Amino acid sequence: MTESSSFAIQGYNMSRLLKRLEDATARLEDVTLFQEGYVQTKINALHDEGNSGKDAVKANSAPGNADAVEIAKQSEPQTAVEAEHASIVAFDRFTDEHLKPLLQTSEKIDPLVKQAIEHFGKAFEAQKQFLRVVMASKKPDYSSEAFGKSLQPLNEQMLAIGDLKDQNRQSKYFAHLNAVAEGAPLLSWIGVETPASMIGDFKDAAQFWTNRVLKDFKDSDPTSVEWVKQFLGVFDGLRAYVKEHHMTGPSWNNATGLEFSEALDKLNASKSTSSEGPAQRSAASAAAPPPPPPPAPPASVFQAQETPAPKGGFDAVFSELNQGEDITKSLKKVDKSQQTHKNPELRGSSVTPASRTPPPKPKKPTTLKTKKPARKELVGNKWFIEGFENVQEPIIIEVNRDESVYIGNCSSIFVQIKGKVNAISMSDTERCNVMVESSISGFDIIKCVKFAVQVEQTLPQISIDKSEDGIIYLSKDSLNAEIFTSCCTSLNVNLPIGEDDDFVEFPVPEQLKHTFASGKWGSSVFEHAG
Repeated sequence: MTESSSFAIQGYNMSRLLKRLEDATARLEDVTLFQEGYVQTKINALHDEGNSGKDAVKANSAPGNADAVEIAKQSEPQTAVEAEHASIVAFDRFTDEHLKPLLQTSEKIDPLVKQAIEHFGKAFEAQKQFLRVVMASKKPDYSSEAFGKSLQPLNEQMLAIGDLKDQNRQSKYFAHLNAVAEGAPLLSWIGVETPASMIGDFKDAAQFWTNRVLKDFKDSDPTSVEWVKQFLGVFDGLRAYVKEHHMTGPSWNNATGLEFSEALDKLNASKSTSSEGPAQRSAASAAAPPPPPPPAPPASVFQAQETPAPKGGFDAVFSELNQGEDITKSLKKVDKSQQTHKNPELRGSSVTPASRTPPPKPKKPTTLKTKKPARKELVGNKWFIEGFENVQEPIIIEVNRDESVYIGNCSSIFVQIKGKVNAISMSDTERCNVMVESSISGFDIIKCVKFAVQVEQTLPQISIDKSEDGIIYLSKDSLNAEIFTSCCTSLNVNLPIGEDDDFVEFPVPEQLKHTFASGKWGSSVFEHAG
């Protein structure tokens, strides 16, 4: 080895050594800064609660208060252990500044709005308990049973908000409830690596309904206007908190933390202990050990729990396959006289047992099918007409050029659309009649039975898919309309081309003839002659 190459290797080794020393120094500086802040937080909390504990001892040191003095002494060492992390203190500050004023304003509006915000606040309280576990544990497997158990309280409150909204669709304050329901999933930021942007997305979703609140109550209810400002402030406050303490998701204590399940059990044990009185704690310390943990919770909004494999499932299959040559020991030797491929007379007499044919799958009775409440509602720029059955009076809606109409899951109704609409679609209906003045883009009909459509002015096209037994009446202005059909039967189109503009019926062809000629595949309508 030459002297120059030796110097190069030594220089390379020296640069690597210096790089490692710099990295180690940087990590030590980070640890020192974190420990200084954490220790100072604990000292301040211990100092404040220690003074309050001493005041309690002095106040209860009079004769006859020996038990109170003893209780205060016993509680002093516990405060040092229960000093909150800085991020939890900041979370409490966030809820005090945003959620408490929002609850007070909601109480002034309506009991339903107050109830929704109460569930909203309980969801934040459940997330606070989850963040306490985060501060004390390593990052867990998100599909584990313990992680699902920790999210169960939060999941229950979010489901309660959705149920409250669905049960009060006719309420005057339905837009308030919808805003809370659309914004509540912002609490799922704990499951992503970019929580700040996700919180902004849910704010946009909720802002659609807060704009409806402003539109409906801007002049009549100033309290609702203030409520919107406070509700949207929750998103801004939470985003600021997340940027400061959980920029890339929950700040797990991977360095010195416990296992997630252990930290969760420890938090639950401390909560149950703090909820009991001093006498109950002393009695419980001499009692039997605590009962085993409860069973696994139901699936939450953050994850879908996997169903455990049944006993004797894949394990039993692989154990059978791993037998090797022994797998054929249980097979029975078949004599030549019993083999059907060598004895044709056996094939003629063989009958397949009826038990091998699986029974037909029973159809669900119509009485057990869930029915959504009927609604005629304008959401944004789209009209929804759903769930109506056997309505005698016509359902009339007045539309604008930028609006569309959707008719679905209806039976035996008549819908009249007045004005020029952008688009119309009808799906899963039976015996529904629709009268349209004019449409810009057209009319889509999907999975409809025994329907009728009448166009009074203009319409460029009609698309019909998987439908049957329909009648279409076109006006003189819409004679050039294009009609597209797919998987349809028994369709007829009536055109005003007879005497005195009488309608003449034309059936839509159902049979096609396909031929291959001149290197091309051709299709034409098959007509019956004679």
